[in-house]
Amino acid sequence: MSSWWSLGEHSGQSGSSLATWQIECAFCGESGNYAIEHHAEKRQPNGRKVLNFDTLKCGNCGGYVMVMWSANENRGIHGGLHDYHVLPWPLKVGDGSENWPATVRRMWRQAHDNLNNRNYDAAAVMARSALQAVMRSQKAVGKDLYGEIEDLATKGILPTVIQEWSHEVRQLAKPAAHPEVDEEETSSEDAEAIVKFLDFLLEYTYDIPAQIQEYRQRQQKTKEVTEDDVETSDPKP
Repeated sequence: MSSWWSLGEHSGQSGSSLATWQIECAFCGESGNYAIEHHAEKRQPNGRKVLNFDTLKCGNCGGYVMVMWSANENRGIHGGLHDYHVLPWPLKVGDGSENWPATVRRMWRQAHDNLNNRNYDAAAVMARSALQAVMRSQKAVGKDLYGEIEDLATKGILPTVIQEWSHEVRQLAKPAAHPEVDEEETSSEDAEAIVKFLDFLLEYTYDIPAQIQEYRQRQQKTKEVTEDDVETSDPKP
């Protein structure tokens, strides 16, 4: 998204009104229990686009969150979409994307939980396990993780930079996964790098393809609506 005026135009939540039931309080964790304390909006110059600015008060703990949100302009064509950004956000690990396999989500969450709790060996091991789960979800063939990474790279599923970073994760996490008696602890820097790469890998492997598919379906729907309008308006002989 190159401009805030694009918020809600190409992706987001269903409907043209703010889905407060999805917004989690940053302080107590309860979702959807909000009252609007203040509302403001800004209209796009020479356009119909509106950016909304809402201050929401949690009915459970009294905490405040600020939400910027907007609905798409062509609501009829796209069926109504909106998207939003919240500040502050909960400082905890979520459940991950629904686009990811369940095993990957579980291991990703554990990697982040351990990183946040400064269990760096465990964070590295879980990130490495998640990496292998990703490889196998993509039907990788190989006797070990190295072979699985190479297999997907050969098939063109992993570009070179992802292939190289996958091996970095494999190597950085290997001591924690297969420790010697006097093995040193994984450094915080290495653990953070491994987990951050995992985030990028999951976005590249699952989320971006899902967004592309969503876009294509939306375009097809728009095309069908346009064709129906043309047929309806075309006078019969």
